[in-house]
Amino acid sequence: MADLKIEDMDLYEILNIDINSSATEIKKAYRKQALQCHPDKNPDDPNAAKKFHELSKILEILTDTSAKAAYDRVLKAKKEAALRHKELDSKRRKLKEDLEFREKQAQGSAGHKTADQILKEEIERLRKEGSKQVEEEIEIVKRELKKEQNKNTEYWDGSKHRIKIKWTADKNDSTNGGYTQEMLQRFLSKYGDIQALVMSPKKNGSALVEFTEKKAAEMAVDFEVGLSANPLKLEWINGPPQKNHGRSSLIKDSDFESVTLTKLRQAEERKRLIAQMMAEDEET
Repeated sequence: MADLKIEDMDLYEILNIDINSSATEIKKAYRKQALQCHPDKNPDDPNAAKKFHELSKILEILTDTSAKAAYDRVLKAKKEAALRHKELDSKRRKLKEDLEFREKQAQGSAGHKTADQILKEEIERLRKEGSKQVEEEIEIVKRELKKEQNKNTEYWDGSKHRIKIKWTADKNDSTNGGYTQEMLQRFLSKYGDIQALVMSPKKNGSALVEFTEKKAAEMAVDFEVGLSANPLKLEWINGPPQKNHGRSSLIKDSDFESVTLTKLRQAEERKRLIAQMMAEDEET
């Protein structure tokens, strides 16, 4: 999924708050909307996952002091420009647009960064560093959702739906294309709990991941891009999971014993995850 064009969005309007809202008010507004649009609560809405992902990116910007300041400058400048633009007649408007275009070019050639450039740099910084506050808020939303869910949950075997992660990295690149195990864990865990994550011990630019829930796995494949300078490519190893039709796949209390045995089997399979990856690397 392409990056959101934050500079073209009114993040405060999306959260139904104003620019002077406190951090507490911003988080409260996020939780309210995140709970409403979470994919688990809207299984029939194909855009639910996208909306939830957008809300997380918005929260990331508005809870980071530096990024928020950069965004606020861009937003205020655009609103002021729009107001001035509205007051001008068509001829003067064209002259004004030409002048602003030349001013932007002059700023760039003189080495001065525009407000838009500063905002983009802040967004990229957040992508690399992550946001502790966003992670905490997503955890709160996840806990709230679990409270609302029924005791019966859809059964999901992550070992049968592993995801291959690829990115560009030279064979002798000691930085592995800029990615570490910790960084991948941070990027992917915002979608849900990770059952296993293994980076290839033999080949740079390669990893495998298992999620504990189907929706988390689907969201990661659909939305995670990693670093913009070196994007991630996520693919199902055995194809995407099938949609459930007809007979329910919900686990009842009477199935507890079989589920326990399945979990033990999954633990053994995860031990073979590295061996599988090494074998695939040798084939490629």
